[in-house]
Amino acid sequence: MKGSSGNIVIRNKKASHDYEFLDKFVAGIKLTGTEIKSIRLGKATLVDSYCLFRKGELYIKGMHISEYWWGNINNHDPLRERKLLLTGQELKKIERKVKETGYTIVVIKVFINDRGLAKAEIAVSKGKKEYDKRETLKRKDATREMDRMMKK
Repeated sequence: MKGSSGNIVIRNKKASHDYEFLDKFVAGIKLTGTEIKSIRLGKATLVDSYCLFRKGELYIKGMHISEYWWGNINNHDPLRERKLLLTGQELKKIERKVKETGYTIVVIKVFINDRGLAKAEIAVSKGKKEYDKRETLKRKDATREMDRMMKK
């Protein structure tokens, strides 16, 4: 999916439905050569992806990057864990919030920035209850209906 500037933007649409975002961060992703080539072709999904801490480092788990079509024997594993690149201060802030009960880290979107680097927008979030999800859908429908009326 192309963004407004022509760059690739891969979104996790399910995340905004299932979670309430508290804090957002933009992090670099440590990728191999064939992974970045696949992302530039838009061949990645974030459906069941989340982040977890391991030895003080933050990793994305469940992000699927398809194998590169022209890759050879050294092609990457589509579901491998990928390290996120954040400052130590940001990592400590995120880790403190996640230690509180009920908070998780979800990947909102992956994009290619102006310099050609892959970045991930992540959010410290809290899971929505079923009635919160219904309320969000009602609010979206009402907004859409009001926009339709304004156009007429």
